[in-house]
Amino acid sequence: MAILLREAVEIPKDVEVRVNGRTVEVSGKKGALKRTFGFPEVTIRQDDGKIIIEAPSDRRRMRAAIGTIKAHLRNMFKGVTDGFTYRLKVVYSHFPIKVTVEGNRVLIHNFLGEKHPRVAEILEGVNVKVEGDEIIVSGCDREAVGQTAANIEQATAVRHRDRRVFQDGCYIAEKG
Repeated sequence: MAILLREAVEIPKDVEVRVNGRTVEVSGKKGALKRTFGFPEVTIRQDDGKIIIEAPSDRRRMRAAIGTIKAHLRNMFKGVTDGFTYRLKVVYSHFPIKVTVEGNRVLIHNFLGEKHPRVAEILEGVNVKVEGDEIIVSGCDREAVGQTAANIEQATAVRHRDRRVFQDGCYIAEKG
């Protein structure tokens, strides 16, 4: 099988990488990440400070697969060195919303005067802090941090009311 498409991703100095087939393990000062890529025709190997991604054809589908793998690897490198942080803003007009963190759940109390708290799930490897009317979601896995922030935002979605009037909720204010 001839290799027609080959791309390389530079490994940062302060990052350790282990490649085993289609599974890549990345570790750095903020933590460790492991990901298995589901492209059977694409091969991934490590070679003197670079990760080499190869495909047997240069068709559009293969180019897209290699681009996806490169983007995931860059996100993994950034996550284990710098980490990812989302900031959510708690907004209310009449009923003061109280947000608490219990284990792997975020509880939103008194949303629109409701008796029972609304619950949002915190994914594994993600830290959530509440500081006043701001919720800070941080971690080294970009997808888990983003999904946790989205879970909090969706937990306070207003249904069966006019969104222009009832603008209470928790909204993503900053991604970084």
